[in-house]
Amino acid sequence: MQDEKYMQEAILEAKKASEKNEVPIGAVIVYRDEIIARGHNLRETSQATLSHAELVAIKEANKKLDSWRLEDCTLYVTLEPCPMCAGAILQSRIKRVVYGAADPKAGCAGTLMNLLENSRFNHQAEVKSNVLETDCAGLLTDFFRELRKRKKEVKGI
Repeated sequence: MQDEKYMQEAILEAKKASEKNEVPIGAVIVYRDEIIARGHNLRETSQATLSHAELVAIKEANKKLDSWRLEDCTLYVTLEPCPMCAGAILQSRIKRVVYGAADPKAGCAGTLMNLLENSRFNHQAEVKSNVLETDCAGLLTDFFRELRKRKKEVKGI
């Protein structure tokens, strides 16, 4: 039940991204049963490659704990982490990752590959997938459906 509770918070972050016309991806980081960081996708707003929800949340958690090590933290994210975010998760030593929807194009927590549980790295993160998957995937489906609709309207189709 805790995983669903915190994923709901990540979904709220994803909705904030959507309100900014960003791809609706949200993340929260939990330490000792408390949310210490939140993030949502900001790539379009910031025009910065590194503005993924996970990275925004990791940066905030680093500040909150005054440490680059997030060893006793769990990251909740609405979409499976990409290779860049998976690398940052490993580097930050996050203990556990819980995600909602799988990412068939860039997922590196089990879909295309699993960087997070690869024993060749000096750190691994436990992965739990498909938590509130329908809700998380629905945010993305609705967003891209609306985006395609707007593009057609602009073209006069």
